Amino acid sequence: MKQLLIYPFVALLLMAGARGAETVLFEQNFNALPAGPAPKEFLALAGEFGVVVEGAEHFLELPGSPLDTFGALFGPSNGDPGSLEGRFFGTKQGRKFPTFGLSLRGAGGYRLQVSPGKGQLEIYKGDDPLVGVPFTWQSGAWTWLRLSLTKKDGGWQVEGFAWADGASAPTEPQVRWEVKSEVNPGRAALWGSPYSGTPIRFDDLRWMTR
Repeated sequence: MKQLLIYPFVALLLMAGARGAETVLFEQNFNALPAGPAPKEFLALAGEFGVVVEGAEHFLELPGSPLDTFGALFGPSNGDPGSLEGRFFGTKQGRKFPTFGLSLRGAGGYRLQVSPGKGQLEIYKGDDPLVGVPFTWQSGAWTWLRLSLTKKDGGWQVEGFAWADGASAPTEPQVRWEVKSEVNPGRAALWGSPYSGTPIRFDDLRWMTR
């Protein structure tokens, strides 16, 4: 149930206390929304995103067809250090797998992506893969993702975390990428590729800056 999902946020806030004050720039758990089109703060780049209600559960969903990569921007344009977090749900069909992720700094920004067909957690720049590490994804279960951008040595460090719903969030990032230059401001985004032919769900989005 969603009342148990506060724990990852509590862990994030405790970590924030050690790093300095953080501000919630955007937050959406879809609980107050009826079934229907995606809320106005989401700008679909492609794909028919919509709010789905199943019992007490409300979430954003991307249909299982067509088979392509789809994304939606949300939140304001921002260039501050911070982190973006959310939950993702998908299922495999035989040897066909979905991919999903979230990004910061616009549609061409830095994306943290779970690629079950590769068995990897990856960082992308736009549509270009930069680095990946082994990651075991569980079909038919929610997965948490957190993407963090922090200033480092005149550039930026991109860090990615992923963990199963109900498990403890990692204390250290599983994947990193260093950017040796400035990074332009931009909006946050979520991404999904329903290559398994089944829907992808998104929930509990939270973007914090500091």
